[in-house]
Amino acid sequence: MPRSSSIDRHVLIYDGDCAFCTLWVNRLREWLPRFPEAKTSQSIAIEDYALTPLDVEKFAWYITPTHHYGGALATSALLRAQPRFALRLLGWLLATPPISWLASGVYALIARYRHKLPGGTPACDPASPTR
Repeated sequence: MPRSSSIDRHVLIYDGDCAFCTLWVNRLREWLPRFPEAKTSQSIAIEDYALTPLDVEKFAWYITPTHHYGGALATSALLRAQPRFALRLLGWLLATPPISWLASGVYALIARYRHKLPGGTPACDPASPTR
């Protein structure tokens, strides 16, 4: 997704109102040797990152100085930025069809039903009146 912003570092943007999302950001922070600065979409001016409200409602975002990756591609790009070969390989596989199609479908299902998953709360529900 080519977009331009004035970001000079790697940043992960996620829904801080979603306990499921927060749980997984914290787990990835522990598991991955190279983890970007993580910010909640509620704590930033999303326009500074060339994102819209719909963008941050639908996806988590991994943003580098040159690219924006949303959803399953954010996970793929985050893995490709790791120093370990196995993690980089997994990231490349997640970005390669037909695996990327499957990953995007799984991501969409998780995003849609995240409020029903372990760690999820009603605030995670995309149909919630507070969203």
